[in-house]
Amino acid sequence: MTQHRNAVWKSRRVVSWGLYDWANSAFATTVMAGFFPLFFKQYWASGLDAGESTFMLGSFNALASMVVVLLAPLLGAIADRGSARKRFLLFFAIMGIIMTGSLYLVAAGGWMLALALYTLAVIGFSSSNVFYDALLIEVATEPELDMVSSFGYALGYLGGGILFAVNVWMTLDPPLFGLADAAAAVKASFLMVAIWWAVFSLPVLLFVPEPVVSTTRGWLTGIRAGVQQLRYTFSRLRLLRQAGLFLVAYWLYIDGVDTIIRMAVDYGLALGFDANDLIVALLITQFVGFPAALLFGRLGERFGPRQGIFVGIGVYLVIILWAYQMSQVWEFYLLAVAVGLVQGGIQALSRSFYARLIPVDKPAEFFGFYNMLGKFAAVLGPLLMGMVSVATGSPRLSILAVAVLFVAGALLLKRVDETAARAQARLLEE
Repeated sequence: MTQHRNAVWKSRRVVSWGLYDWANSAFATTVMAGFFPLFFKQYWASGLDAGESTFMLGSFNALASMVVVLLAPLLGAIADRGSARKRFLLFFAIMGIIMTGSLYLVAAGGWMLALALYTLAVIGFSSSNVFYDALLIEVATEPELDMVSSFGYALGYLGGGILFAVNVWMTLDPPLFGLADAAAAVKASFLMVAIWWAVFSLPVLLFVPEPVVSTTRGWLTGIRAGVQQLRYTFSRLRLLRQAGLFLVAYWLYIDGVDTIIRMAVDYGLALGFDANDLIVALLITQFVGFPAALLFGRLGERFGPRQGIFVGIGVYLVIILWAYQMSQVWEFYLLAVAVGLVQGGIQALSRSFYARLIPVDKPAEFFGFYNMLGKFAAVLGPLLMGMVSVATGSPRLSILAVAVLFVAGALLLKRVDETAARAQARLLEE
């Protein structure tokens, strides 16, 4: 087993594939989770009312998610029909890279342009992941899926964390980097993310193979074939009952995961913690996530991905109960460690478990649906938190509501019959 695992890590295609996670996680960490929301309010939209700027940012985030939701299954179908996963990955990666780098040029007060560029960058980032995920089947055999998927997430945490740490350092000491002030440091960070994303995207494009699936000619023909394939997929989804059951379970518990990610800072601020402490906690999560994701890969390899997902759900339930009663900032740091231990693992094992349940000849198409559900995540959780908070006036009680999503997801996941799912998938393979 050890020799087999070492052979996997020595594979150029595995490392090249994983480096795309290293590449685009810089955008997820520095831009999406870190600097853009704060910089938007304090620099680009400083002239707007706080409530109005929050509404605009939320609206454009929702717009980007809806575009991805609508595009992902269709793009996956087109890519599979035309054997064009890497070409679509390249297109959307370039789109995200250019839009991210362009944020460097947006002047103070230019909130509308900043939002437009950010929205296009998010669409590029999210859409490219449809094709990146689909390439997992091309670089790993079934016994390798858990380790390779976890390896990608681990590289993402490490790469995103390293660049984010440098970017935070730049904002704390701009003169050391030859920058005028913190605002210049943040803008330079957007440019650095674009360069980082571009450079580390090259290996997946150069060294990851993609077999020829069809001889479709021309983009219009490919789009028509993709639309036809998408209709066909909808018609046969009812035959993939176990995969569908997993997708519902995934949607529920990953909504809980994403709610914790997106609402943690807001929850910490509601409890009176300092914003700088929350940034430190985000960094802690990134660096703990690197070895933890690899550990979860070993866990999935030995006991199966479903058992690893159950472990992750269990830890999240403990995190929620702990968050309900915490009062000191050191507790928030410990929670950041706990989240880092399971966040990447539950995502990685969900991806590798799903890869086992779908037809091997249409990975991009079915990962389009997988990523579509991912874009619907963090909808129920924030809604539950908001309803409970309004009804009770207590942010502490609101965090407990998220536990419902994890419990419901776990109960449905327990009902997934992996053997039946594989049999259903084989019947639909062409």
